[in-house]
Amino acid sequence: MELLSKLRKFLREENLDCLLINSTNEFLVEYNSLEENSRYILTGFSGSTGDAVVTADNVYLFVDGRYHIQADLEVDKNIVEVIKLQTGDTVIGAMENLLPENARLGINSKKNSQKRVENLNKIFDVKLFDFDFVIKNIPPQKDEIVNVDEQFTGRNVHEKLAEVSNFLEENDVLLLTNPEEVSYLFNKRDFSKPYSSKITAKAIIYNDGALLFTREKMKDFEEELNSVKGKIYLDKSSVNAYDFSIAGSRVVELKQSPVQKMKAVKTDAELEHYKEAFKKTDLAVSAVRDFIENNDNISEYDIAQKLEEYFIKFGAKSLSFKSIVAKDKNSALAHYSKCSKDEILHDGSLVLIDCGAYYEGGLATDITRVFVKGNPSDLHKKIYTIVLKTFLHSFNFKNPKNGYEIDNLAREIFEKNPVEGFVFNHGLGHGIGVSVHEYPPNLSKNEMAKTALEEGMCFSIEPGLYNENYFGVRLENSCYFKNGKINSFVKMNYEKKLIDFDMLTNQEKEWLAEFEVK
Repeated sequence: MELLSKLRKFLREENLDCLLINSTNEFLVEYNSLEENSRYILTGFSGSTGDAVVTADNVYLFVDGRYHIQADLEVDKNIVEVIKLQTGDTVIGAMENLLPENARLGINSKKNSQKRVENLNKIFDVKLFDFDFVIKNIPPQKDEIVNVDEQFTGRNVHEKLAEVSNFLEENDVLLLTNPEEVSYLFNKRDFSKPYSSKITAKAIIYNDGALLFTREKMKDFEEELNSVKGKIYLDKSSVNAYDFSIAGSRVVELKQSPVQKMKAVKTDAELEHYKEAFKKTDLAVSAVRDFIENNDNISEYDIAQKLEEYFIKFGAKSLSFKSIVAKDKNSALAHYSKCSKDEILHDGSLVLIDCGAYYEGGLATDITRVFVKGNPSDLHKKIYTIVLKTFLHSFNFKNPKNGYEIDNLAREIFEKNPVEGFVFNHGLGHGIGVSVHEYPPNLSKNEMAKTALEEGMCFSIEPGLYNENYFGVRLENSCYFKNGKINSFVKMNYEKKLIDFDMLTNQEKEWLAEFEVK
């Protein structure tokens, strides 16, 4: 492999033991086109997250539970060793176990946050480079930035800027390089890129105004940042190491960007927009359910195409991520995304659909439902019902303090209802907003999930069980926290023919009835 030979030559020339190859871009964005994804180009693994490490003798690919099966299918195992992270594991922890102590590690400073670089530096001898090790030329992209009306945001730009800048003294600035935060703060979106509404931009906030730097203004951004005379406030977890180095000795570290929390707590206007957006999302998914029931010889690809058609029909600007349409064994891949023309549904086929869209307010919807063509098997019903039980308990958690507690409850329900070979190998949920995956909040075993749930926060609850030899079932509702309880944006009912009602307790039946009345 020519690329791998070049990377190993670079290792020798720079006296390095290993190189970290990322999936992100310089804005640290999770969902990138494959043309911008260095890790994909090197390994062939197309999942949205996961990093690779190249050494003189090995290529390691680190993936979480969502991608264990997919990574095995996509990479050349003669070249790439898949390191399967378990729930709660981190890439850095796995690297520490695999690589020599104080290994000389090369890192792209533009594709890693300053926080991550500092954490790596505690374990390895890190050397920073300000260029990509894999991609030399990225095709220029044109942005189509639009304003989001205040009726959808509930707050205008001036109000938001006043709140986030009220602690700044004259000549001090707040540095924002996270596209989600910049898009939110300036009430702007760009629907021209697949599966995104974010604008590609950075911002420098003063106490009396702000400067917005779009993609073509990045040189001006560096000049402005260099010219700042006062303190530069930033969140190390969202600023890449290259931009951090420009800020230099002027940096004042924030524990959390003030915009991060602001965008996580949705206004009443944003919640109302979300309710309308999910009504349309429910309509699209209900329509595709009818399409599956009423048509024969249809493929995963046919369903995905029809789903996008319905989304657009009901007012979507674009999809919020590539739809997952996975039949039978494919549904065991938590983030399966091929939607094959060759995968034809037959009588008894189970199909998992995970999808979402953006509407004019620019917030991402997200829902997962499972259907069966014809009659389900007993195993279909058993697994579906266990997952439904777990959702009902999680959704009806009383007075949750944080997502960690809810995730823990879900795991307890699964442990009480074990089925050999079926596993729950991902977090229970994630925040939603400008992007389909946001933080805060988070529902998982990770420490970040211990962040307090606050009124107005929006998130998914999506328990699932998967067996690569059979199938997978995941049921996802996007929800919001209001008046001390969890409420569902999604109103679409569950599949009666997939529920074994004898497995449900009286309490679970009551919860299900209450949900379906709403």
